[in-house]
Amino acid sequence: MRFGINLLLWTGDPTQESLLPLYERLAAIGYDGLELPIFDPQPEVYAQLGQRLADMGLACTAVAIRTPEDDPLSPSAAVRAAALEGTRRAIDCCEAAGCDLLAGPLYAAVGAFSGAGPTDEEWARSVEVLREAADYAARVDVTLALEFLNRFEIYLLNTAADTARFARDVGRANLGVHYDTFHAHIEERDVAAALESCAAVLEHVHIAENDRGTPGRGQVNWSETFRALARTGYDGWLTVEAFDHVQPSLAAATRIWRPLFEDAEQLAAQALTFMKREWAAVA
Repeated sequence: MRFGINLLLWTGDPTQESLLPLYERLAAIGYDGLELPIFDPQPEVYAQLGQRLADMGLACTAVAIRTPEDDPLSPSAAVRAAALEGTRRAIDCCEAAGCDLLAGPLYAAVGAFSGAGPTDEEWARSVEVLREAADYAARVDVTLALEFLNRFEIYLLNTAADTARFARDVGRANLGVHYDTFHAHIEERDVAAALESCAAVLEHVHIAENDRGTPGRGQVNWSETFRALARTGYDGWLTVEAFDHVQPSLAAATRIWRPLFEDAEQLAAQALTFMKREWAAVA
């Protein structure tokens, strides 16, 4: 098992030179790797960051999203082409930085709704885009992990079972499921059943509390989550995802308007201790 933390807790641009001392402190705390947001995909910049992280002994994963301008669900062929190109550029950044996994809701635009549930046509459009993206990623040994979100953020994939079905429809060995405990806490009735439904294609796990604050201090059913992960044989990344209210763009996107913890680095230390303790209890 490897333990990581998503850098969205601090920034949407992880390539800033000023953040390198933070990364060194996260390595010193004991993290195995960092998750890099890729919102401005510039491979040469991510290559420099990847080398700096490697020098610190840190591995990395990455996360990206799609927007209404590059939505795989769109009936517009041009918009779908932009979606494929956007994901390809993120994959290029993964290759440059040395990330072997790109996670996130790559299958649809976050926050874009039709006013109805997903149609068969939308499903098929997204499958086609992701199939081509997975083929592109396979050339550079990058795995795509699709994150289902709650119904208030996206409408194509809201459950682990549906995301596993989507992955099977794509039919590529390097594409699977990204399970996030925050979204599962909202959408899943049975944590164990949810994880069992996607176990065969589970590629990534976000450890996120129900309020997006410090893991272990809220309402997520952690004991059942860790037991189910161990029972299904998961052995990938456990990556902390938490958000703060002090970054205007991220606060607006995550709807976080109040402080959820005292200090981000303190959260990072507490979260790592929590994950290692919980995993040791079931492994």
